[in-house]
Amino acid sequence: MLSLKPKLAKLFAKNVRKSILRWSNRPIETQDKVFHKLIKLAAETQFGKDHDFESIKTHQDFIERVPVRDYEALKPYVERVVAGEENILWKGKPLYFAKTSGTTSGAKYIPLTKESMPTHVEAARNAILMYIAETGNSSFVDGKMIFLQGSPVLEEKNGVQLGRLSGIVAHYVPKYLQKNRMPSWETNCIEDWETKVEAVVEETLREDMTVISGIPSWVQMYFEKIQSKTGEKVGDVFKNFNLFIFGGVNYEPYRAKFENLIGRQVDSIELYPASEGFFAFQDKQNENGMLLQLNSGIFYEFIEADTFFDANPKRLTIESVEVGVNYVMIISTNAGLWAYNIGDTVEFTSTKPYRVIVSGRIKHFISAFGEHVIGKEVEQALQKATSIVKASISEFTVAPQINPESGLPFHEWFIEFEVEPEDISTLVKHIDASMQQQNSYYYDLITGNVLQPLKVTTIKKNGFQDYMKSIGKLGGQNKIPRLSNDRKIADALYAQKLTK
Repeated sequence: MLSLKPKLAKLFAKNVRKSILRWSNRPIETQDKVFHKLIKLAAETQFGKDHDFESIKTHQDFIERVPVRDYEALKPYVERVVAGEENILWKGKPLYFAKTSGTTSGAKYIPLTKESMPTHVEAARNAILMYIAETGNSSFVDGKMIFLQGSPVLEEKNGVQLGRLSGIVAHYVPKYLQKNRMPSWETNCIEDWETKVEAVVEETLREDMTVISGIPSWVQMYFEKIQSKTGEKVGDVFKNFNLFIFGGVNYEPYRAKFENLIGRQVDSIELYPASEGFFAFQDKQNENGMLLQLNSGIFYEFIEADTFFDANPKRLTIESVEVGVNYVMIISTNAGLWAYNIGDTVEFTSTKPYRVIVSGRIKHFISAFGEHVIGKEVEQALQKATSIVKASISEFTVAPQINPESGLPFHEWFIEFEVEPEDISTLVKHIDASMQQQNSYYYDLITGNVLQPLKVTTIKKNGFQDYMKSIGKLGGQNKIPRLSNDRKIADALYAQKLTK
């Protein structure tokens, strides 16, 4: 007997799509409502009083009273919230703290409130429903679904529960999906990543897996273990697997490797979740970019990345953004983050509706010589070059080599290949040509003999995993930065260099 779930999912998807179209077709009005609601609800908080929220009527008022801050600058307020004080950044106390790894100050504690928490869950749900509405494919809802995530075991800190975002979200899986969800609660609670993946493989191997999701680099590890154990392609082991959901990094550098591991093409949905908010999801299979969530209790501002470090860079609302410009994204949320710099850079691929791609991190760039290289550029260059020379990669990162033993400085690319090119030098030429085409500063430095063309250092199989393990960041939501402006990661990776 056929299940009712696929039919009900289609009906639900149709209604959700109508709701999304209502606000996405009125983007400026939607954001204006969000802005005024946030200001009104937070006016009596300590932050609201300190920044005179009562007198804020316009975006310009907000700019004048609330400076852009990163976590370090907001930390004095966050510490009061963590200490158990109420009505500091948002009314009352948060429901949770999402604990993340800070790069400069150890752990960061990002508040999640009763107003903000549902938006994380709804956006993930809506991404799947929009896929169903577009494709008509809902058969997968009867199969098993997996999300490779952090442990759902939570601690408590001054009356507020604390854990990784993915672990917190695990507590919100809808009842109608509980029977479909993999792995078991016990397996999900395993802290050691390698032990966890082994347990996940054992649990899922004989199940009808239809949806698999997670950060590509860690799903890759799961797929490789499946293939190693069975000697078969993942798509043959899971014959009904037809939807891959991912977030956290650009999938394109991994696509060829994944299709090889799976043995066929599967549909995919890209998400843009973070502890600070669920910002966007892919709403169309054949459109570039993810639909910006304008109706999720988040007010967005954008600063052109090239001007971000100026004294008074211009803060734009969505009304003034342009397609193809690299922006630093600034958020104010119903979790109590105000004019907050999450560190990501985005580009708009469309303004009708507003769709974005994540172009990199404002701290993850190379500009040792004024070249302003961003993540999107290196990813596109590598993707284009590997498709020409028929190579595929497992992982990579790039850093400047300022003081080489001989010759001019250069950009050093550390690449772990799944399928090596016949001739590395041909790959290098194609990557370098693409970089020069995309980035005029880089072109000028190469043609002006300030830099020599890039060089590739080949990393041994599983070398990046071994590096992440060595720094205690294997698995979960941890990922390798695509770019560094220093040699910290680069120098450590020499221990993983392939020697032939």
